[in-house]
Amino acid sequence: MVLDGHSLTCAEVVAVAHRGARVVLADEVAPRLARDRAVVDDVVDRQVPAYGLTTGLGSRSSYALPRSELDEFSVRTLRGRADAVGDPLPVPVVRATVLARINGIAGGGSGVRPEIPALLVAMLNARVHPVIPGIGSIGASDLCQTAHAGLVVIGEGRAEFLGEELDGGTALRRAGLAPVRLGPKDGHVLCSASPLAAGQGALVLHEAAVVLTLAQAVTALTFEGFRANTGPLDARVLRLRPAPGQARAADGLLALLSGGDLTAPGHARRVQDPVSLRCAAQVHGALYAALDFADAALDPELNGCGDNPVVLTGPDAIVSSGNFHTPALALALDTLALALTQTAAISAERMRRLLNPAVSGLPANLSPYGPERSGFAPLAKTAQALVAEVRALSAPVCTDPRHGADAVEDDSTNAALGARRLATTLVRMRQLLAVEAVAAAQAVDLAAPAALGRGPALLHRAIREVVPPLDDDRPCGVDVERVSRDVLGSDVVRSALRALAEGTA
Repeated sequence: MVLDGHSLTCAEVVAVAHRGARVVLADEVAPRLARDRAVVDDVVDRQVPAYGLTTGLGSRSSYALPRSELDEFSVRTLRGRADAVGDPLPVPVVRATVLARINGIAGGGSGVRPEIPALLVAMLNARVHPVIPGIGSIGASDLCQTAHAGLVVIGEGRAEFLGEELDGGTALRRAGLAPVRLGPKDGHVLCSASPLAAGQGALVLHEAAVVLTLAQAVTALTFEGFRANTGPLDARVLRLRPAPGQARAADGLLALLSGGDLTAPGHARRVQDPVSLRCAAQVHGALYAALDFADAALDPELNGCGDNPVVLTGPDAIVSSGNFHTPALALALDTLALALTQTAAISAERMRRLLNPAVSGLPANLSPYGPERSGFAPLAKTAQALVAEVRALSAPVCTDPRHGADAVEDDSTNAALGARRLATTLVRMRQLLAVEAVAAAQAVDLAAPAALGRGPALLHRAIREVVPPLDDDRPCGVDVERVSRDVLGSDVVRSALRALAEGTA
């Protein structure tokens, strides 16, 4: 994967983070870095005041650093900011973070020595992973966490290599690598910007898009079992009030249902269904819109310079910057959390409607034995518990700024926290959709439609490969876990459902 600083995508971040794709710097990066570094060297030689380069940081920005201390100041910058705590970040998140920082540097503006991004690339490819504690960013750059990665660059800190946690110098040596010497500004560059928010943000946005596809497919399966009315998906209806994303969601549901008989006149069981079915396109459409907003907010963080100060060409070549600040990304991640909560709420409600014979026309609690068995009724409590967790995780964090250095760092975004909590939200979403899917598959078995749509047929078949229909009462939690892991977590199933939903199968 070629990194040029301007074209990194979420899918590429996933490929590096989860599948170990190798990376290289584009040919134009080295000359760009050399030009920027020459500017830094010139400023140092002329002793021009420049934040974090020839002056201190934060509240000490008015303090001029002696020329003889600039190299050591870079080292102290890392050591003094590696203050994160908690369980280490998962390896994929660390890889995504390092990748985002490399790409941010590659685009220019940081003024770092070229040897440093070269070593970061080599660390990624050799799978030397800095140990970064999980808590420490308030979203005014991720410095207290990314400083831990910077320590490994100079042979300090801790790193994971071949499944073993080692000190940073040993990990580099075993991988055939050597630490680099820092010059002026280098330490600040290594813990500057927001690569954790950007890297993990890319991972959660990619997974959120997959979860939306899964929600569409599970909803289509519920439509089949419920024998839902597809009239609300009619493009003529939606054009009368073109809410964001709803036409895309409706088109996807209809594409999944194509090949079956449900969309034909006279096959719906009711004239009007409960809102959780009738308005699925509107709710899922809002999630599509939230994802579009998040994509637009994330791209500048993955493919821009988040340094402060930034290095330019020409006069006044080092300029103070607010590019480390991420309010749009933080707001987008919060918005995505709220949109996922809306999707979660109607998933649980659709599942409950399937259990109610007065609404669904199916046996009570989807038990073939009727009311003398519990069927899936207790599982509805699990669905509600999952919705409660998703809702609790949706509380906005971008409106709760934390303060840093006295008098000068008086706002922050909590963007990294917004990305981190979405990772948990998406796990709960998949479990919740698995609950609905297990119930919907049973509903399809009981309703026995003559012809299923292609999406529901694929999903039903995949579920029945790992979970049998419910006969007499049995523990269903294990069924949900199997469907969550082996069906909704399967790359094969995910890709097939996406192709059907997008009409490319």
